[in-house]
Amino acid sequence: MNRWIQYSIDYANQRSYLNDLFQVYPMIPDSIREINEDIWSNVEIAYLKRDKTAIERNPRTINRICVGPMFKEWLRKKTLGILPVDLETFLSNKEDAILDGSDKTMMDFAREEFNYTHNKGLDFVARFNGKYVIGETNFLTDFGGHQNAQFADAISTIETPNVKAEKIAILDGYLCSLSYRKMYEEFSEAYKDYNTMSVLVLRNFLYQL
Repeated sequence: MNRWIQYSIDYANQRSYLNDLFQVYPMIPDSIREINEDIWSNVEIAYLKRDKTAIERNPRTINRICVGPMFKEWLRKKTLGILPVDLETFLSNKEDAILDGSDKTMMDFAREEFNYTHNKGLDFVARFNGKYVIGETNFLTDFGGHQNAQFADAISTIETPNVKAEKIAILDGYLCSLSYRKMYEEFSEAYKDYNTMSVLVLRNFLYQL
């Protein structure tokens, strides 16, 4: 298992997980909703068979949360040890830095500098220990429908080929929940070579680069 996924699962075992996550995403639910065990069993079977149609037939409640702006506000609190800076400042030196800009600004910068070809804006561009990192963040409140699309977006970002930067997917919610642990472990095997992690272990990842 990818160690950053393991660290994320371990963090989710802590009672403080949702409280700590609330500091990043203030609008998340107070708890991650339990679902009917029979329905979830069908979802697991469909997932293992990679049967997307069967998965999407299971009725789900979609709770759409726009996490990108909340994530960027969290960064502006110096939670990763440094304050995000504008593009001009980011380019002015080679010190550790986090780019502060719109999703499009980050996407355009990554296209020009890192050969990023995916047609999707980015939530995160940074430089730590001389290495560049790009990524997308999502809080997945449930499985199916729009949530599947968000998950697919994050994975397609880190699957973009020939990018001259570290690619990460910052994912939280049901994937880290103890209630869905089996799903997270299955996912971790399928994508064990990818840098996928909870936002709550992001700082550790960046400073070990």
